[in-house]
Amino acid sequence: MTQRRPWLTAAVFVVTLACGIAQLLHRPLYDVVVRDPARINDGQWYRLVTAMFFQDGWAAGLITNLILLAVLGSVAERVFGRGRWLVLYFGCGLFGQLMSYLWLNPVGAGNSMCCAGLLGALAYVALRPPAGLAVQPHLRIMAIAVPVLAVVGTVLHDNHGLPALLGILLAFLMRQKLSVAP
Repeated sequence: MTQRRPWLTAAVFVVTLACGIAQLLHRPLYDVVVRDPARINDGQWYRLVTAMFFQDGWAAGLITNLILLAVLGSVAERVFGRGRWLVLYFGCGLFGQLMSYLWLNPVGAGNSMCCAGLLGALAYVALRPPAGLAVQPHLRIMAIAVPVLAVVGTVLHDNHGLPALLGILLAFLMRQKLSVAP
């Protein structure tokens, strides 16, 4: 089996980095792309997508979320493949943006909800690994914390819990087709 390079993760990383740099260089850009319930109510639905590429945490949020994307995205792309990675990353991210808009209603942005979905999916794989994938015991123990923290976060109205739970559910639904590249 050939090694699967995480090209999709790299591409999304570069686009997110470019958006973040543009936001830092031209601060008014943030107001045009942020998830803002009032503006979404006025018909600016594109903000549910654009909010996944810009960061409300500015430089610190950009750096943190890019590190999460690089680590979780690379592993998830190798485990799930590119097509399922797209579903996990953007499906969980869009779901998180939508639930934030409908339920929590904060103004915000960031790809952290996309990464939360990948984390949930990888936690499922660590707890129920496919044949051929050896998971270190300490990773399994950490994986147990993900659904627990996702539920607690959801109860406490943190907008990362629901995308993580959706990632777990999607990984469960995709479990028959997981492939692990060396």
